Amino acid sequence: MLDVKFIRENLELVEKSTREKGYKINIKEVLELDDARKEVLSKVEALRQERNEIAAKMKGGKPAQELIEKGKAIKEQLAVVEAKLSEKEQALESLIKQVPNVIFDDVPLGGEECSVEVKKWGKNHEKGVDHLDYAVSRDWVDFERGAKVAGAKFYYLKGELALLENALLQYGLSKVLEYGFTFMTVPDMVSSKVLEGCGFNPRTSEQSDEYYIEGEDLAMIATAEMPLTGYHMDEIIDEDKLPLLYAGYSACFRKEAGAYGKYTRGLFRVHQFNKLEMYAFCLPEQSKEMHEKILAIEEDIWQGLGVPYHIINIAAGDLGAPAAKKYDMEYWSPVNKKYQEITSCSNCTDFQARAVNVKVRRKDGTVEYVHTLNGTAIPLARALVVMLENFAVEGGKFKVPEVLQPYLNGKKEL
Repeated sequence: MLDVKFIRENLELVEKSTREKGYKINIKEVLELDDARKEVLSKVEALRQERNEIAAKMKGGKPAQELIEKGKAIKEQLAVVEAKLSEKEQALESLIKQVPNVIFDDVPLGGEECSVEVKKWGKNHEKGVDHLDYAVSRDWVDFERGAKVAGAKFYYLKGELALLENALLQYGLSKVLEYGFTFMTVPDMVSSKVLEGCGFNPRTSEQSDEYYIEGEDLAMIATAEMPLTGYHMDEIIDEDKLPLLYAGYSACFRKEAGAYGKYTRGLFRVHQFNKLEMYAFCLPEQSKEMHEKILAIEEDIWQGLGVPYHIINIAAGDLGAPAAKKYDMEYWSPVNKKYQEITSCSNCTDFQARAVNVKVRRKDGTVEYVHTLNGTAIPLARALVVMLENFAVEGGKFKVPEVLQPYLNGKKEL
């Protein structure tokens, strides 16, 4: 979330970013609520001071009845005003959480169609195999039994396709370890504090993507970014320990509530999948360079696999609440004859860190919020789509990319 002081001092910028991101929030209402909070706070502080002064006078002997009565009256007034202060503070916090992060100057304005291509790599394949038809013909995936036990868009991976998924994970993991990331497995559920701290605020209630646990303050994670954001919650990290780089492996659970009209065939968009996610805690002055580094790692991974792609700078209207800037990598689908998203990486500046209270202690003793960034290494279900579309032969074998062969006992074909 944003600091109310920052909002006050940068009102025009915050209003513009909120508008460009498509959030309908009255920013001036935030400041009005903060003014009301300050007014009540001043009353609380005045009453507390008066209470303390009376308490000091009552020491060292029997106090006058008048003083006792006055002390009782102030105690009663303070209870009322403190309750009002708590109400104002909760209302302010709730409203501030709805305000999205400000965008960087180089973020394109407009909706999804206004995102800008910044790079292209590889030669687009002209022919491809429909991944679902191919996987079903090989008895590699079972959506019917997945639906029987869990519902639509759940599935079983079988045999060599399950082994291919494992090979992709091992390959991606070997890459992120090369770049100094610490491998972590993470909880598959997080509390509402962590969920809200990540800033996953949908523009409308119909877009809420999380599965909640009834009767518990828990939700299933949509990405390892969630538990990784909360890993250092309420901690102060020494400056010389930053940046901290983590690679989280987890199952991901998504309702895909906002997926209407998007490509959803087969494994491309499902309710549960596994993913290897990169995450960084860094100094504020490091975050822009770190963003480019995470993008470069994603490119290294997919260039190694030989998959043609392009990189786009996501337009403001397609950015989520936490991101100040986001890159998407889209692979060329030879089946659909268009680019489709495979990975993304976002710079969330101090937006998430402020919400979950993660700070850095500088060498001079000062304390401030860190910056957080995230990027997809391998989204495994979707990666299988990419692999089958690009390297399966219709009516024939799957040609294993060279970098995956060591993780499949040297097999060149499946």
